[in-house]
Amino acid sequence: MTTFAVQCVVAFAATVAFAALFHVPRAQYAFCGIVGAAGWECYLAAIRLGATATMASFFAVLVLALLSRAFSALRRCPSTVFLICGIFPLVPGAGIYYTAYYFIMGDEALCTQNGALTFRIAVAISLGIVLVMALPAGMFNVLNPERR
Repeated sequence: MTTFAVQCVVAFAATVAFAALFHVPRAQYAFCGIVGAAGWECYLAAIRLGATATMASFFAVLVLALLSRAFSALRRCPSTVFLICGIFPLVPGAGIYYTAYYFIMGDEALCTQNGALTFRIAVAISLGIVLVMALPAGMFNVLNPERR
């Protein structure tokens, strides 16, 4: 198994664990995992194609937000159930940690560098969510015959 596949499987498992931690209904675990794995797969693919971490995060969030909206229509469940869990692998936790670490250690240059990158990634994630959530619900209701 390649490292790419291993990372996607781990992203799936981590997303499902996060869903369990936040009491998502068990019937939605697999769908949450799919959203998280797809987002991480898109992120890795974008990085391999030469995108920056900020752009890769943006593209990955677009994919996982679209999947969240689609699963919301299919599963008749709020899209935030899938979105919040699926975004877990993309949150720049290490960037936040290193920003705080370098701040405490007094390394202003690395603190600023890591902080700026982390902020850009957070803004890209937010922007991607806003763009997809602004799409009309009718686009996704096509997936569920009961909502037409």
